[in-house]
Amino acid sequence: MFQGFKEFITKGNVIDLAVAVVIGGAFTAIVNAVVSSIINPLVSLFFKADATGKFGPQLQSIYGEAVTFPLGDLISAIISFLAVALVVYFVFVVPMNKYKERQAAKNPAVEEETLPTEQELLIEIRDLMRRDADAR
Repeated sequence: MFQGFKEFITKGNVIDLAVAVVIGGAFTAIVNAVVSSIINPLVSLFFKADATGKFGPQLQSIYGEAVTFPLGDLISAIISFLAVALVVYFVFVVPMNKYKERQAAKNPAVEEETLPTEQELLIEIRDLMRRDADAR
């Protein structure tokens, strides 16, 4: 199943993307609540928050002020994205793929006639030209 999830993330199908946008918009509030109430406090155990509430490693600037690199925001965004992507994948994409497989099994596709390759066409043209030259 995780191989399928990897293919879903990397393939960029338009229908999958549309589903992800719609469901992602609806699911974002839930994910943001989970991240802000569970994940952010866990991350803040390891990094001290600055005056603006951002947490991450702090370094002193050359002017004497502490500069915070807000890794908490980055971690929150990554977790939010992965949570939305997993829900969309398992709730919509997996059932849709199974539905398509069942439909394909019910209605086997008629194999289309394959066109000759460019090389085959060139060989055919060469043979016709030879035959025409021999006929003269």
